[in-house]
Amino acid sequence: MATSTLTSIMYPVMPTDIGQVLPVARLLQRRGAGRLWAGQSLRLDTHQIFAALAGMGVRVPMGSGVTLAPLRHPYDAAVQARSVAALSGFPYVAGIGPATPDFQRALLGSAYRKPLTAMREYVTVMRGLLQGEVVRHEGEYHSLEAEMFALAAPEVEIGLGVLRPRMARMAGAVADVAVTWMTPAGYIGDSLLPALADGAAEAGRKAPRVATVVHVAVARPGRDIRLAARAGAGAHLRADHYTDMLRRGGVEAYPDDPDAGADALVEAGVFVAGTPDEIAAELDRYRDSGVDEVVLNPAGVLNTEGLGAGVRDLQDILAAVDRRHG
Repeated sequence: MATSTLTSIMYPVMPTDIGQVLPVARLLQRRGAGRLWAGQSLRLDTHQIFAALAGMGVRVPMGSGVTLAPLRHPYDAAVQARSVAALSGFPYVAGIGPATPDFQRALLGSAYRKPLTAMREYVTVMRGLLQGEVVRHEGEYHSLEAEMFALAAPEVEIGLGVLRPRMARMAGAVADVAVTWMTPAGYIGDSLLPALADGAAEAGRKAPRVATVVHVAVARPGRDIRLAARAGAGAHLRADHYTDMLRRGGVEAYPDDPDAGADALVEAGVFVAGTPDEIAAELDRYRDSGVDEVVLNPAGVLNTEGLGAGVRDLQDILAAVDRRHG
């Protein structure tokens, strides 16, 4: 059993005030272990949220899971990521994803014809800049000749959002971290990890570590777990790429029936519910499948009962994880 696996927290909604994120960040700061993750926010920008927390003295490891490539040039992405690392004083995980074709069209005028190529170019440019190189890159999607101004900062790891084997194989060749979301434990071990290893072997490098975002909710009196699953996962369950991944992993989910998909998540244990100790035990399925960092996602409870209830769940689950693993 991988007892050294990191347990972290995802702040899963787009905040409108730093006070909404603060209790979660302070929970990690008090615990002294784990990373604060946040996805793309189109309200308060994700990087500025992290910078604000650092400015308030809440300095913890941080990571984006994931920000969306169409929103910023890879040069700006490298500057933003290094800025968070410098301000927080901790290594930063810059998780990047291509977004949906509709989002790409809305911002870029057309969808990526070759999303894997777009992401490979994006990561290649970011890595060169972060390593202090003069980057000369003429690609299908990204072109530049530039370097970054020098700045002493902790390391920036580049992550890629990974759901299916083709992206996993590419991530194995270029990324430091594969960030997966709502992925069944067995599917990670059976499908994604071999693809990551193949891509890494072809590139002659070490395979990326895996950080997996897992929906969690403590079973409490009067709490409807299926309602929480629908509130927490419903948006992703309307997306073709997420439901395709889930069906590959043995979970019957279809974009035209997200409520049934949420129920299937609960039945399959992909939406992890129970007592805090039962949840901690269930999370070991991810550790045993090869996941390096389990990221607790309280979206279901937060969306149905509010921030206080979500933080209470996180406190109780982390305490159970610490009892189990020390």
